[in-house]
Amino acid sequence: QLVESGGGLVQAGGSLRLSCAASGRTFTNYAMGWFRQAPGKEREFVAAINRNGGSTWYADSVKGRFTISRDNPKTTVYLHMNSLKPEDTAVYFCASNYYSNSDYYTDQYRYDNWGQGTQVTVSS
Repeated sequence: QLVESGGGLVQAGGSLRLSCAASGRTFTNYAMGWFRQAPGKEREFVAAINRNGGSTWYADSVKGRFTISRDNPKTTVYLHMNSLKPEDTAVYFCASNYYSNSDYYTDQYRYDNWGQGTQVTVSS
């Protein structure tokens, strides 16, 4: 089970930290990813982190502003979002990926377990 938290309303330029608490599986067997879906748009990749937290991947639209991290003892993955823009407004989802091939980490169809999502709204 994956449960996201930390979403909310923030002004442009502000920051938020999303958390995703995992349970029911061996957390270190999974890479983790964050995706988002804005109204009327397809769900898109945001960031991913490998099993031990040593490697990360980002969408170009968030590179340099967002940071993904994980705390394996706490079975939690985080998304630190800085310099937020109105176009970052979306429902943010975390998901787990059992593949060890990092080529799959940006592909939402390679993720097998999803949280319910948390709303992030950035006002201009």
